[in-house]
Amino acid sequence: MKDRLLHCIRGGLWLLLLLGATANAGWQEALPDARLVGSGEFSWFGFKVYRARLWSTLTPLAADRPFALELTYRRNLSRDDLVQASLDEIKRLSGASISPGQLEAWQRQMELSFVDVTPGRTLTGVRLPGRGVQFFVDQRLQHEVDDEAFAQAFFAIWLDPRTRNPHLREQLLGP
Repeated sequence: MKDRLLHCIRGGLWLLLLLGATANAGWQEALPDARLVGSGEFSWFGFKVYRARLWSTLTPLAADRPFALELTYRRNLSRDDLVQASLDEIKRLSGASISPGQLEAWQRQMELSFVDVTPGRTLTGVRLPGRGVQFFVDQRLQHEVDDEAFAQAFFAIWLDPRTRNPHLREQLLGP
């Protein structure tokens, strides 16, 4: 009986250890060989908003390869503000090529993907070509959007040559 109890306890401990390792794997599980491509700071009117880091398994970045964009916030921002700022930039960059219905659907997806942020909180988007994007809050998967067009439009906010912050884009894409 004692041996059986010890066996059960050991098995339970191994299961907890395994589950803990899986829960902490975070976005790196999707990109186990990722290396830092580049990083930079985003400021608005002199206020530091977030530190951005771009990770990929391939440099220079290739459109057909997965990558991760990690934003570590320096300020308090609401989820609604993050969603609205993202929608505004997607509309600006995409113009009339995206319908109002598509924008509404994407807004709902971002509302599920984003959270209110405080200094030190990290939001990471993992681009999965052919599939879409996974969003992580710190190291926890928050939401996955299986929409290739959304993924392209979302990451264009930082990586499109017409971005509002070409200096940050240059820093992210590296030398």
